[in-house]
Amino acid sequence: MTDQFKAIVINKDASGIRASLTTLDESQLMEGDVTIAVSHSTLNFKDGLALTSGAPVVRKFPMVGGIDLAGTVLSSTDGRYAPGDAVIVNGWGLSETHFGGYAERARVKADWLVRLPVEFTPSQAMAIGTAGYTAMLCVLALEDGGVKPSTGPVLVTGAAGGVGSIAISLLSTLGFKVTASTGRPNEADYLKQLGASEIIDRAELAGDPKPLAKERWAGAVDSVGSKTLANVLASIQYGGVVAACGLAQGMDLPSSVAPFILRGVTLAGIESVYCPMPRRVKAWERLARNLDRDKLERTIVRAKLADVLTLAPQIVKGQIRGRVVVDLKA
Repeated sequence: MTDQFKAIVINKDASGIRASLTTLDESQLMEGDVTIAVSHSTLNFKDGLALTSGAPVVRKFPMVGGIDLAGTVLSSTDGRYAPGDAVIVNGWGLSETHFGGYAERARVKADWLVRLPVEFTPSQAMAIGTAGYTAMLCVLALEDGGVKPSTGPVLVTGAAGGVGSIAISLLSTLGFKVTASTGRPNEADYLKQLGASEIIDRAELAGDPKPLAKERWAGAVDSVGSKTLANVLASIQYGGVVAACGLAQGMDLPSSVAPFILRGVTLAGIESVYCPMPRRVKAWERLARNLDRDKLERTIVRAKLADVLTLAPQIVKGQIRGRVVVDLKA
């Protein structure tokens, strides 16, 4: 077996940040207990930012991109894992401070690994990836806050994106009536196939927010932030829950305390990178139980490793529907 492998490496110099497909060898891998033959990765909004220098995601250079990976253990100094074990990694600083999934080899800490659920292939696990796992964390937050199908409809913003697509699929399968907010009206049929019962234009939620608006939804999954999140909070029913996990529109939140002190609304922050392992494992167990495989397949865009460099600017601009699965063996 050769110790050389393909990788997308992000570098920084006087001219800025650039990413390129190159060749590394195993001696260049970072420290860790487990070495993995990576078979699949994916492309998230955060990956797009890292590869296009759209935000200061990468904190150490050079860096192998990719915040997700799935593969098979090649070697391990940790007794919990042995060669041949199928594993996945989401987050834990991949593509920020530690080499990520856009390489045919990875070396990581054993504490970061989740065993690949038997219900999923590596390709399906990466169709889920951080976006889908984050969507499940959002659903868990709604459930923890008492939001049920019987309490009213739920809203998903950024609906055609990675988190939005999986969230719609999960919520509809669980019996919720889902409203999908999107800026891409041409994706209405796609969103309805995933389970959305109503489609609204994102412009309805993108303007200057009022402290309170008409109560419309029992809960929401928001990956947009800024004025959109403020408008969502103002429109949540009494006692409802909003799970916030993204900032596609911006990091600001021009809201007021009104939804919280007058309607008892809960804003639940969702953090997936360093999420504690018990919660992480629970999310993957629920994905294995609740995610419709046929709906998942409808979200997939398949790509080779070299394609990531072309697709990264597109995902930042909101031009990619669903989930990109990167096959490193192709």
